[in-house]
Amino acid sequence: MNKDLFAQIALAQIPKILTLQDRNPHSPHYGCFDRNYWQYKIIDFPSGMSQEFVWPLALVCAHQLPSNQYYQQESIRNWVEAGILFAARSAHKDGSCDDYFPFERAGGAAAFSLLACVESYTLLGLQNEEALRFFELRADWLAHHNESGRLTNHQALIVLCLEQVSQLLKTSKWDQAKAERLARVFEWQNPEGWFQEYEGCDPGYHTLTISCLARIYELHPTDQLQTALKKAVALVAEFVHPDGSYGGEYTSRNTYNFFPHGFELVGKWWPEALNINDRILAGLANGLGSCYADDHIVGHHTWNYLLAWQDFVPARPPQKPRPQGRFWLPEARVLIDRRGDTELYLALNKGGVFKFFRHGQLVASDTHLSLQVKEGGKVKNAVGHLVGDYPSTLQEDQILVQGALGWAKQKQMTPLNLMILRVVMLTVGRFFPNLIRSLLQKMLITGKNSTDFQFKRSFSWQEGYWVVTDELQSPSWQNVLSMGLGGAQTSIYVVMSRTFQVGQLQPWQDLTQHVRSLGAGESFKLERKL
Repeated sequence: MNKDLFAQIALAQIPKILTLQDRNPHSPHYGCFDRNYWQYKIIDFPSGMSQEFVWPLALVCAHQLPSNQYYQQESIRNWVEAGILFAARSAHKDGSCDDYFPFERAGGAAAFSLLACVESYTLLGLQNEEALRFFELRADWLAHHNESGRLTNHQALIVLCLEQVSQLLKTSKWDQAKAERLARVFEWQNPEGWFQEYEGCDPGYHTLTISCLARIYELHPTDQLQTALKKAVALVAEFVHPDGSYGGEYTSRNTYNFFPHGFELVGKWWPEALNINDRILAGLANGLGSCYADDHIVGHHTWNYLLAWQDFVPARPPQKPRPQGRFWLPEARVLIDRRGDTELYLALNKGGVFKFFRHGQLVASDTHLSLQVKEGGKVKNAVGHLVGDYPSTLQEDQILVQGALGWAKQKQMTPLNLMILRVVMLTVGRFFPNLIRSLLQKMLITGKNSTDFQFKRSFSWQEGYWVVTDELQSPSWQNVLSMGLGGAQTSIYVVMSRTFQVGQLQPWQDLTQHVRSLGAGESFKLERKL
């Protein structure tokens, strides 16, 4: 396998990352990577998450990657240090930082940026007392901060942060906090192998958790951590698509994330983990990776790809044959059905959202029915892809899932909403950031408000094909403005979702004419043969 593909993809992001940074030493924002703040001046605070971008710069400065014009460049080293110091100087007095609104005190942004700063500082051999004081202050805050929601990747990330800062400062002051966080990670790992991410299993964020845990294992190997990692890695092996792509809308958080570094680290002591990266590299070579290059998240995968290149294991086992048969996760409510030359990835917890492959190629991606409905003077969106407790039956050749469509979460910022949020956060909200975060999570991410539209989706295996039948019932079709079916539709707020992947080129299927012909009491029915 060509490990340089990881480096090539990461290097392509460096000019963008440098463009995002204020590189003027006389600027008050020298080192800031939030271009919306320092250049466009369209936001009133810098995102703390963006200071994570120091890490890709430090890695390309330190390593002689192929065609790397940034290698050992003094300017890059200076800009990394400036980025670290801006993270320190833009932080709150308690060491925390904001990501999406003032006084948010975001645990994820604080952890991602701290880990990046500490790793960069160590890698480049920097010497700066101000940076060291900042690392300790932020680690103190992270050690005692508990955010709302269950995001295992954040917990693993914080453990790794505390470990790296402990080693740099040669202190054991966070040992208890590390142990408690790691115990929480173990507790949140489902017996099926997946880590909890809000409402279920997200194989994308799962690979970030593996990446963090694999680093922790290298520093402090334990039997319990090894067992957790093997179970988690074995799960990922099931989710790599036959064309080398990964993730999608059938997962709890709709991400196409794939963080490869952990599999190189685990592969040192469990070689079959390397099979996973080899399959992903084949997909990347065919242009099947997802694009993460927006201004906010471009750093995450860039540093992880560079670390995968750095720790790439040269001796790799032969590729194992793809698994066959049915892989069912009853608690995640996700089914992978492989028979003959077909593979079906089906989310029963999302009303039957699926991806289907034949001969190793994507045939169909389906995110369920979607209707625009006029209600109370507004146009609302009823969708079938929200996470819910849908009744289902699962037999060898027959699968049925049914339930009610839910209202899509389409809340947007308006000038008034933004003003209210600012006033709240500048007054009482700043003292209760976790409460505000929890309210926003319920509004934008979790939960489902059901509609009156009742659906049935069935899969029937007939003579080498899956026959997918959708039925939809409604007391009235009068207020339905349009109806369709897409391959990449989502409707909850997840930062790292809605990235482009070439499989999304599948056209939207407009079903409006079918609905317009329906009378009161009639049902919509659509049958497809895959």
